[in-house]
Amino acid sequence: MTAQPAGIADAIKITDLVKQFGAFTAVDHVDIAVPKGAFLVLVGPSGCGKSTLLRMLAGLDEPSAGEISFLGNTVSSGTGGVVADPRQRNAGLVFQSYALWPHMTVANNISWPLKVAKWSKADRDARVNEVLALLGISALRDRYPAEISGGQQQRVAIARTIAPKPSILLFDEPLSNLDAKLRIEMRSELMRIHRATGATSVYVTHDQVEAMTMATHVAVLNIGRVEQFGAPIDLLREPATTFVATFLGTPPANLLPVVRRGAELIYGDLPLADAAIAGNLDSAQLLFRAQDIGIGRVEGRPSLAATFSEAAPIAGQTMVTAMVGDVRITGMVDGYFHAMPGDPIELSFLRDPDAVFTTGGERVAR
Repeated sequence: MTAQPAGIADAIKITDLVKQFGAFTAVDHVDIAVPKGAFLVLVGPSGCGKSTLLRMLAGLDEPSAGEISFLGNTVSSGTGGVVADPRQRNAGLVFQSYALWPHMTVANNISWPLKVAKWSKADRDARVNEVLALLGISALRDRYPAEISGGQQQRVAIARTIAPKPSILLFDEPLSNLDAKLRIEMRSELMRIHRATGATSVYVTHDQVEAMTMATHVAVLNIGRVEQFGAPIDLLREPATTFVATFLGTPPANLLPVVRRGAELIYGDLPLADAAIAGNLDSAQLLFRAQDIGIGRVEGRPSLAATFSEAAPIAGQTMVTAMVGDVRITGMVDGYFHAMPGDPIELSFLRDPDAVFTTGGERVAR
């Protein structure tokens, strides 16, 4: 790629991007601007378009419409006929599968892309030693992929990707093949590597915990569209749609359908909020955080009967899930809670709703 034009603030700019496979639209008019040095996480359920979007960033798929720019230079255009070769994008891709060459040692796996890029042997050797040390795998340099663990193979794959010093790093669910403990350790490692390299990173995952832990910016995708883009804490505090509200956060938020009755919004026959918060809507959805729903009757607060479903201990508290008809509601209780599935329990709404949404899922301004 050519040198970065002066004054370019965004490392990646995605404009009205579309990807179609026949009649199916996998990516549907996506617009995202990623600042230099950011760690963007694309998160969403399976089939939402996040991996297809990443493949277009990497140059493995061509857009049907729209444009992708890296550091001010157009690398893909669905209308302009521009498709830069993946090798010319100054971007590195870490696959879900480690994709190491089995006949090469760890050091040679890392050195190979540098050799293809015509680095001198002295520069290759120095860079290999540098990234081996950065990833903490210097002792593995002479081993073959079959002789090291899955976690070590992933480190080698990352080392190979960052060795050419790309400006942009792309990660396609790189931790999904690791066990739970190793995933947590590797999350910290990836954040450390991101800081050490200074590259702009784009990371695909369906795991919202990974997204909220690692990201400086999050794009929540659903059915090919970006539901919301912003800082993780902003998406948690101010979800723009019911999809974002229920997809992000542990425990998940609760949404209750309500209708206007006089000056109140009611769920069933239970008044939950002043109708004024819903504007002129006759029906709406109220968002209650799990920590705002207690177990047992609380004097002066609305409550309703429910059927216990399950309980999960979390850091000295218990996440309790119950059913009210076909609506699933999650609350929190201090300490441990035990009941048998099917037991009757009482749920209390400790605070007013955190947000109001239309029945179509859009947030109502308050």
